[in-house]
Amino acid sequence: MHTRRTAGFTLIELMIVIAIIGILASIGYPAYREHVQKTHRADAKSVLMEAANAIERYYTSNGSYTGATADDDYPDKSPIDGTVTYYSIAATITGGGTAYTLTATRSGAQAADKCGNLSLSSTGARTIASADAGVTVDDCW
Repeated sequence: MHTRRTAGFTLIELMIVIAIIGILASIGYPAYREHVQKTHRADAKSVLMEAANAIERYYTSNGSYTGATADDDYPDKSPIDGTVTYYSIAATITGGGTAYTLTATRSGAQAADKCGNLSLSSTGARTIASADAGVTVDDCW
């Protein structure tokens, strides 16, 4: 008697392939998300520096930081272009208009970023707020 072998995969072979794909995805996806958040954070730092330059230009023209407004004098979101906002940029003017602190507040998909909110002051001090435990300024800036 002659046995006939059919072409194709068995159910066990398919289940092994699906399990391997699942394992690879469970390792790769968190690394991908971390990379995406790091990229958005780098863009926010760039926008903070751009906003600091814009506020300094405002100060040069007006003799005070008081009156500098978001979107008119400095960028108010990151990324600057596009419809999705990952960070909102706001300035706090202190010292009677002689100092400022720019803060990038995370939002949307970036809300889970381990570095929290980024800040840059008129003295050049860089800080983080609402960051995960153990995360330092050097990790994020």
